[in-house]
Amino acid sequence: MTFDVHQLDTFLLVGSLVTLVAILAVRLSASVGLPSLLFYLLLGVLLGESGLGVQFEDAQLAHALGFGALALILAEGGLTTSWREMRPSIRLGVSLATISVAVVAAGAHYLLGLPWELAILLGAVCSPTDAAAVFSVLRVVPLPKRLTGALEAESGLNDAPTVVLVTIISTGAAAESGVLTVGATIVFELVVGALIGVVVGMAGAWVMRRIALPSSGLYPLAVLCLAFLAYGGAAAIHASGFAAVYVAALILGNQELPHRAATRSFAEGVASLAQIGLFVMLGLLLSPSRITLDIVGMALVTGLLLTVVARPLSVMISSVVQPMPWRELSFISWAGLRGAVPIVLTTIPLAEGVDEADVLFDIVFVMVVIYTVLTGPTLPWVSRLLGVARRSEPRGLDVEAAPLDRVAADLLQVTIEPSSRMHGVEVGELRLPPGASVSMVIRQGETLVPERRTVLRHGDDLLVVAPRRLRFATEERLRQVSSGGRLAQWVQEPKKRE
Repeated sequence: MTFDVHQLDTFLLVGSLVTLVAILAVRLSASVGLPSLLFYLLLGVLLGESGLGVQFEDAQLAHALGFGALALILAEGGLTTSWREMRPSIRLGVSLATISVAVVAAGAHYLLGLPWELAILLGAVCSPTDAAAVFSVLRVVPLPKRLTGALEAESGLNDAPTVVLVTIISTGAAAESGVLTVGATIVFELVVGALIGVVVGMAGAWVMRRIALPSSGLYPLAVLCLAFLAYGGAAAIHASGFAAVYVAALILGNQELPHRAATRSFAEGVASLAQIGLFVMLGLLLSPSRITLDIVGMALVTGLLLTVVARPLSVMISSVVQPMPWRELSFISWAGLRGAVPIVLTTIPLAEGVDEADVLFDIVFVMVVIYTVLTGPTLPWVSRLLGVARRSEPRGLDVEAAPLDRVAADLLQVTIEPSSRMHGVEVGELRLPPGASVSMVIRQGETLVPERRTVLRHGDDLLVVAPRRLRFATEERLRQVSSGGRLAQWVQEPKKRE
């Protein structure tokens, strides 16, 4: 095979244009309240056989590329997830996906007439939620930390067991082995994968804190390589690479490593690129000529089962292990958006040659598109209807943080919004935790070095330096003053972040 430089030129031209269009679609998706994944999928369909004529039917290549992109997305999820916020909701997140599999599988078999193998596969691939799909329509609707923690825990932890289950069924191992053997295999892969993630994450964090790389740009690369080292190590011994990569990234992302902000920004950018490529590829894999009324009907029934029966039942049962207010449970029930993961999982039976796997792919593809369009735009409205949206914090106070690694502190940039009750409060009345201080006030483009009697105004930007161990307490105190003014109960211990 000879290398044609002109083919490379064409690939770079088309690839860069597609990527730019996909990036611009993020802005459009935010304005209409739909996850950007829909625009990426549509772009892939338009480039495919029914559009510009690009042919892509290699299921095994799609499977391999999809798993690589999914591993990268999970690594970014682990690096950017706060364990402090996720930990209180970990039990709810772990238990959410299990009931959905059984309910959807039974409905697909008895209502749609699918064989049990295909019905169980349909239930399994539909169970994982996609946090990226959920939060892309919730950028302007802040939620309590226990809610975001539960959704993040669910989306990060349910991919690994689902991949193992779908693989076992697709390869025929489930039919050849008993239930106990299948269960033991799933437990082994998950436990060993998680342990490898812990070892790589802790060892990698220890090394990263003690080496001095010649360029700050090498740190993000090193962290991502550590996460993929965990994935490869687990996969090499037939354990769950997805469990390993997520756990390793979660540990690395919550350690005091050099250039943490740069690492997270780099991971977010690379994961966004992976999502764009993944969704466009999945759109290319779809053949619109196969989308018949029967496929649409089965997709509607499956989505209805998942949204109205399986998801609420899963949330209700899961709340037994971790009780939450009914309003928040109702929102979690409605916020179970599906995204890339279910479609990627359908490439496993496609690659393994399972009978009617193309039907499964078409059903899941159509279901994801239809129910994302139907439920995605309603999430902000539902959050306000249920009273779970917290309006005062982001609209009253906008806080961004940057690390000061050499002094183990964080620099907080605080914007006093028009609705904040911090207006008229003196700097000394903030009563920040000992060691934290307001170092600068920026007002109408001019900088002020504040004194205790400096009065804060709407529109001011504050630069607050806080020791890293006191960062959350400092943010909580600022939010208390923003919502309660100078009379906020500063003598009490800062509330635990929800």
